[in-house]
Amino acid sequence: MRGIDECLLEAMLVPGARGAAIVDWISGLALGTVGEAPGSDHEATAAETAELARMANEYTAFAPEESGPTVEDLIVTTRTNYHVVRFVETGFDSSVFLHLWLDRDMGNLALARLRLKNLAEGLVLQ
Repeated sequence: MRGIDECLLEAMLVPGARGAAIVDWISGLALGTVGEAPGSDHEATAAETAELARMANEYTAFAPEESGPTVEDLIVTTRTNYHVVRFVETGFDSSVFLHLWLDRDMGNLALARLRLKNLAEGLVLQ
């Protein structure tokens, strides 16, 4: 089991990692950050990424109400980067996700998804 800081440091071990954050998608606040941030502003990135996470979880096209929350992760690709967002499931009504920012030339998207899944499963929020 890992805390926020340990989880973020492990996320940075993913090949191509440029930055990582743990964000509350309800408030848009970063609970922890490490490395670089797109646009050099971790708080702005957290707020913008949280908006995307809220949309994915609230729109029935992605998360039908009858089946509960179904979104596991989101992937946004640009010409130079990958953004991987992994939702953290907890015993309570969790509104937290991991955001990993990867260099597209050096990163491995499949590996990043698997690593974030493992990190999210072992994350302990206190």
